Amino acid sequence: MTRAPYTRDDLLPLLNPQSIAVIGASARPGSFGGRTIENLAGYDGALYPVNEKYDEIAGHRCYPSLDALPQVPDMAVLTTPAASIEALLEDCIAAGVPAVMIYASGFSEVATDEGRAAQDRIARRAAEAGVRILGPNCVGLLNYTSGARVTFAGTPEGRLSDGPAIGLVCQSGALGFALAQAMERGVAFSHVVSCGNSSDVDVADWVSALATDPSCTAIACAFEGISDPLRFLAAAQTAWDAGKPLIVYKMAVGEEGAAAAMSHTASLAGSSDLWEALFDRGGAVSVQDFDALLETAWFFAKAPAAKGDGVAMLSGSGGAAIMSADFAEITGVPMPQPQPAVVDRLKELIPPFVPARNPCDVTAGVINDMDTLLACADALLGDPHYGALIYGYSYAYDTATVRQPHLSKLAAKHGKPIVYVWLTQLMEGPGRREAEQDPNVAVVSSMRRGFEIIRAWTARAARTHPTPDTALTPMARAEVEPILQNATGRALGEMASKAILSAYGIPVPAERRVTSAADAAEAAQEFNCALVMKVDSPDILHKSDIGGVELNIHGPEEARAAYDRIMIACHKAHPDAQIDGILVQEMVPQGLELIAGFRNAEGFGPVLTVGLGGILTEVLADTATALAPVDSATARSMLRSLRGARLLDGYRGAPAVDIDRVAQAIAALSRLAVDFPDRIAEFDVNPLICLPDRCVAVDGLAVLRQT
Repeated sequence: MTRAPYTRDDLLPLLNPQSIAVIGASARPGSFGGRTIENLAGYDGALYPVNEKYDEIAGHRCYPSLDALPQVPDMAVLTTPAASIEALLEDCIAAGVPAVMIYASGFSEVATDEGRAAQDRIARRAAEAGVRILGPNCVGLLNYTSGARVTFAGTPEGRLSDGPAIGLVCQSGALGFALAQAMERGVAFSHVVSCGNSSDVDVADWVSALATDPSCTAIACAFEGISDPLRFLAAAQTAWDAGKPLIVYKMAVGEEGAAAAMSHTASLAGSSDLWEALFDRGGAVSVQDFDALLETAWFFAKAPAAKGDGVAMLSGSGGAAIMSADFAEITGVPMPQPQPAVVDRLKELIPPFVPARNPCDVTAGVINDMDTLLACADALLGDPHYGALIYGYSYAYDTATVRQPHLSKLAAKHGKPIVYVWLTQLMEGPGRREAEQDPNVAVVSSMRRGFEIIRAWTARAARTHPTPDTALTPMARAEVEPILQNATGRALGEMASKAILSAYGIPVPAERRVTSAADAAEAAQEFNCALVMKVDSPDILHKSDIGGVELNIHGPEEARAAYDRIMIACHKAHPDAQIDGILVQEMVPQGLELIAGFRNAEGFGPVLTVGLGGILTEVLADTATALAPVDSATARSMLRSLRGARLLDGYRGAPAVDIDRVAQAIAALSRLAVDFPDRIAEFDVNPLICLPDRCVAVDGLAVLRQT
């Protein structure tokens, strides 16, 4: 059973300890115990070095054991080697210590039976005693509100003052502390926490705890993996419910996941797609580059609610203005032209040879006239079309730094952020620290990054949680239950699979199953239209590959002959296959072909995938993935996110499809996914033919879970 992520109260002895015992404290320079004491020099709480060899360390009385302390500490830090950890953990449990951090390596990370067994014993014993464990193999954690820099590593000094701050969660302590060095250029952190081997507390727990911590205004999280992805989803949803932006960089996104899938759609969504779907469901903002994590999180920590999705750009560089237009188009961020009143105001301010438009290149003359520059910025920020102002920061000179507080006041006045695109390669030059520290200004290292962040910001502002329609579910379930109960093989035949789709309101073609050539001829006579004939077998999953499908059949004689050809081809290719008969079905008119389906992905649950079908499926792999269930609005967004989305609206003379009906069918398929997660492993609709007045699932494949 999935454990819910720990809350802030659960982790308070780690997150904000009022007293710390350092077991293995030392006066020896360079030792883990000695460095930990040094890093805690500015700590607000009670610090208790524990080592029977010393009477005093760094001005603190040193105690011979835990039971000699004047109080039970909130946290005990075990700085000793792996061989001593289990005994020391027992001491902590006996003393009633609620939280323990373990530096030592030599556990599961060494990938030996002994190391894994030792970690399992620690985790099990701590769980029995109700003790929270951070580590083993943990670099430590930093609390910049209390000065609790609990680590043996070198870290930035400093304390958090009032204002925005990032709570940073990093599975890798080394990478987390590397990111923390952004403090040296003005970025503020409330906490920097790592997990080590995550024997107990992991990244999901830290995200959940920081979601309700008042000292951080945004959470940044970098991690490789977690044993239960749905726990991370729960933590992300906690952050969303708390109004706390969560920015995520996921490492280790190799595509290993679906190699054994039987259906097309199940094989199209790899590991990266699954994680992106989970982040989207949880309302997290996902970034694709490690160096984007802090810039994005720092923007979100500072930024007010978006007042609009449009962006204005102000610069003294024509090249920067052109670049901004390029990346606005690439990222899909609107750059509308100013309102007439703003245009008139700009014309009063800028030279007559400069167009009063967006992006606004005011030339070097205006950039060097601060009053005029500020008036231009004020005019653009006052336009209701714009939610933010991009400012091309070309040179890091003291003369540019002087503008900083004035631009900040304008941003505060309008309640809109100004994003400095740091174009100069003097990366830590004059003005950078002032800008980083400013609550109304964000600094990004590239024009692309600036527009990507704004796109994520406005998308988050417009986001709503999906509300799937479950009205049909009880009746549909009752109709589907007997179909699944009577199934005996690994998969259902096409007719049974489509009966399930029909129960969920997804249109399927009119059809009849026949078991002889004479019956096929009779069915053709009854339909009196162009027909498709297919083998119906739970053992033949890809029918067209072996001659199991014939198209455009007309009349009884063609149907009789097609029946014989299909049976001969199928018996030859699969002599032992169970063949339930041949389906004779109306031939649906040619339309846009989509592929839709779901699979139950380990750790993620039912995952829905939709994309372009036909020959484009494998060639383009143009798909969208979401955790099921989805509502029609989300399904529509998935369709619109496809690279080939223009085909939905008609292209080069083709008619537009009824996208609302298509979205309804996809949403219904997602409800099927969550209704039978223990019975259906995969489901494929390939193709879903989309027409101007309807959509039809002309083929279906249900793969059953093996018990």
